[in-house]
Amino acid sequence: MDFFDDISVATWLIALFGAFSLGFSKTGFPGLAMVNVLILAELFGAKQSVGIIVPLLVACDLTVYPLFRQYSSWKAVLPLLPPIFVGLAAGYFLLDYIEEATARKGIGLIVLLMFALQLVRLRLGQALVKLPKSSGFTWSSGILIGTSTIMANAAGPVFSIYALVEKMTKETFLGVGARCFLLVNVIKLPLVASIDLINANSIKISLLVLPGIFAGIFVGRKIIQLIPQKLFEFLLYGFSIVAGVRLLFF
Repeated sequence: MDFFDDISVATWLIALFGAFSLGFSKTGFPGLAMVNVLILAELFGAKQSVGIIVPLLVACDLTVYPLFRQYSSWKAVLPLLPPIFVGLAAGYFLLDYIEEATARKGIGLIVLLMFALQLVRLRLGQALVKLPKSSGFTWSSGILIGTSTIMANAAGPVFSIYALVEKMTKETFLGVGARCFLLVNVIKLPLVASIDLINANSIKISLLVLPGIFAGIFVGRKIIQLIPQKLFEFLLYGFSIVAGVRLLFF
């Protein structure tokens, strides 16, 4: 697909909003990143959108890492890395093997599953905090994080539940997340490029919408406390359900 045939200004503005939502998500609303996934999958195709998003994620993580690194250390990230690598490997081979139509349905399914996990986190947050830590849970979480992040760039809800069970404070959550996803997204770059999802055209698109990332981070840090949390989450989850169902069934 030639991305620069028949692309309107409206399409670029929508893609820019998707990048904005990704940057904004890094300031305290991890579920908002799903908006970016859904928008770019709709505009550019499910598989090609993966290659566009990964460089944006790296740029985003490089920007927020200095803001949150003081809240944690690499030692806290280490238990997650082996299962994440297993999940990355599994997702990598699936992404290379499946066709566009299957990838579209897969991303839709992953988004809906991530939405369900967000509901679990919101409804059962206190119960999750009381669960005992276990290596089995760490491995399950890590594999899900690795698979969902390489196939759909949508691992935030899984990581949120893992953080609750691990009894992380908000600051630790931000610090561990900043380190973990910076490393994971850098590793994803050569993997996604090796199956030609990162190429000259995808990089041009990533660069064109990159300002949206920085705008989202800047605006998010300024106004995040002014947005009613429940209203925001209601709108976000409503959008995610509609868009996820569209990718899965239409």
